[in-house]
Amino acid sequence: MKDCKSYSVAPPLADIALRNIWNLDMALDVNTRTETVELLSREADCLKHKLEEERKKLNDVTLANVAERLEEVTFLNIKPRRLLKGNQAKMLCCDWSPDKRHIVSSSQDGKLLIWDAFTTTKEQTVTMPTTWVMACAYSPSGNLVACGGLDNKVTVFNISNPEEDPSAKKKTVGTHTNFMSCCLFPNSDQQILTGSGDATAALWDVESGQMLQSFHGHTGDIMSIDLSPSEIGNTFISGSCDKMLLLWDMRTGQSVQSFEGHLSDINSVKYHPSGDAVASGSDDSTCRMYDLRADKEVAVYSKESILFGVNSIDFSVSGRILFGGYTDYTINAWDSLKCERVSLLYGHENRVTSIKLSPDGTALASASWDASLRVCIFADLIIQILQLFNRYNFSHILTNIHFKIALT
Repeated sequence: MKDCKSYSVAPPLADIALRNIWNLDMALDVNTRTETVELLSREADCLKHKLEEERKKLNDVTLANVAERLEEVTFLNIKPRRLLKGNQAKMLCCDWSPDKRHIVSSSQDGKLLIWDAFTTTKEQTVTMPTTWVMACAYSPSGNLVACGGLDNKVTVFNISNPEEDPSAKKKTVGTHTNFMSCCLFPNSDQQILTGSGDATAALWDVESGQMLQSFHGHTGDIMSIDLSPSEIGNTFISGSCDKMLLLWDMRTGQSVQSFEGHLSDINSVKYHPSGDAVASGSDDSTCRMYDLRADKEVAVYSKESILFGVNSIDFSVSGRILFGGYTDYTINAWDSLKCERVSLLYGHENRVTSIKLSPDGTALASASWDASLRVCIFADLIIQILQLFNRYNFSHILTNIHFKIALT
């Protein structure tokens, strides 16, 4: 009986002792983990500080200082030549066709229009099932256009035959969980890249509608994307309402570089034609340029008199001029190296929402909330080319539509 009593009392005491030991081990383990995390955090902060110090050592000169020895950009002779009106509401986006003659525009009225920039006529009209068609883009072949907006979808239309109704050949390629803000075809008609208000970007296969890759990293709406100008084109840049620019590897879906500096939403991003830098436009009324190799901001384009946000940007073919469309109804042209404004374009009667340089760099299209699309040409550049062609008796091959626009 004594043995039985001892046995009956011992297990509860042993259990209590074991629990106490286990709780003590857990407490020690938690404390150890906390100390380890704090130690690693301090070490990471120290490394960041050292990297920043090393970066500052190399930052001994500004882009503007380096560009002082360069000649100044003379007054840009930019002539307004065409006014395209047909939408019944705010124009939100535009894009040039590879043929340098046609322009696609999207609008708040739910219409997608195909324009002839020379005759100013609407060649095709596509009615979307939703208003606020926020994005549109031509494919590299010029046979397809993609668009999307508050319907959360990216839809592709075949416009190769002007006699046929494009709506009969529409194809819904992919769907986001929030509005689709931007899209582009990455070097072929087979794939399309989109950005969305759900803070993600996605690469889709046009034929199957399958998502090939998704890109997660932003914490705010993605408002703009742009593809690297390299022939391979495996990277793209995105700008978001989280005030960040992220550089993505399309093959892995990972962000490989990030840039910050803006104080408000980023509305537009664009690669420099060299592919070594990217520019951005923001609601903080500034444009900025970041060098990918130096991994830092190298230029800010702003003036105290500019109080309104930048909605869209684009580079000239050489990259020397950066154009920005602003909420104050104007388009500013900046010397990208000297960080100085070299021209100011008026004409629109409401905010400029989208600007696009033609593929050959001789014309600039701008869309606005005033429901109009305007086309300006760089008169001096075209005149120089005309003189060169005439000098060598090449005038018979002048088929570029912008030469014709310049002469009429």
